[in-house]
Amino acid sequence: MLNVLLMALCSCALTGVIGWFLLPVLRALKAGQSIREVGPTWHNNKAGTPMMGGLMFIFAVILVLTGNAFFMADYSVFFVLILALCFGFIGFLDDFTKIKYKRNLGLTSIQKAALQAAVSALFLYVMFKTGAMSTELYIPFADLSFTLHPLVYIFFSMFVMVGCVNAVNLTDGVDGLCGSVTIPVMIFFTAVSVAQGKYELALLPASLVGGLAAYLVYNWHPAKVFMGDTGSLFLGGVVCAMAFALEMPLILILVGIVYIIETLSVILQVGYFKLTHGKRLFKMSPIHHHFEMCGWKEEKICLSFTAVTAVMCVLAWIGISGLFV
Repeated sequence: MLNVLLMALCSCALTGVIGWFLLPVLRALKAGQSIREVGPTWHNNKAGTPMMGGLMFIFAVILVLTGNAFFMADYSVFFVLILALCFGFIGFLDDFTKIKYKRNLGLTSIQKAALQAAVSALFLYVMFKTGAMSTELYIPFADLSFTLHPLVYIFFSMFVMVGCVNAVNLTDGVDGLCGSVTIPVMIFFTAVSVAQGKYELALLPASLVGGLAAYLVYNWHPAKVFMGDTGSLFLGGVVCAMAFALEMPLILILVGIVYIIETLSVILQVGYFKLTHGKRLFKMSPIHHHFEMCGWKEEKICLSFTAVTAVMCVLAWIGISGLFV
């Protein structure tokens, strides 16, 4: 447990130091954010803010985990890290395309979906082959598990993973939102890993808690840097991979409630717009922009959404408490 806390502190310190060096580099490279023309007009003053700031906590996590590798008895945590890094690399390609061509759109939706599906399939294959994952599906609150057919489980898992990663990506829409919402999720996964005796696995979410706390110093409104798709897809990878590594993917419905609501708001907005030939269900989607247009400050949105996530994480803990009896 002490090692878990040290990991969080070390990652926090490393992220702060890396950010101090990285920010001038990103500015020098002119790695600035382009603002969507259809987005809130008051976001126009954010144009040029450096992106790819997620590299600061990604590098910190890599350093603290590899530094502990010699003391680990279980290396399955690196499967989770590698999956997250693969998703982060897809995000990096997307960010790089945006920067190179000075536009808001990077990779196409089909390109990203194909790459994400391939990465998810590879992760699932490795986890099954190494015995780190089974086809059992745990149901919170009911304290029940049932076994799915391998093919059904694989297709279900790929759908959940790709959906989860993109939902986290959608949440990165206002200063500090994605980072602050993800902190309680990482605290939850750290606590569950420790409760199950999977101390090595707990090191990854614990290090992200510290890393994201330091990152928010740079990203809290007004943001000095954005994490970009590099950071948000990496975080999405960690969120979904931790749920599967702990063999409780359905828990994402609770701990990832904000990510899910963000995604549903976009789906509902598009569907309602088409059905009503131009009417809108929300003032703007994803839903954090709706609250912005209702007059909410970015800080209020972050704190409110984080509070909702924290409450749902507590509820999720209650829902799986039967595992620890």
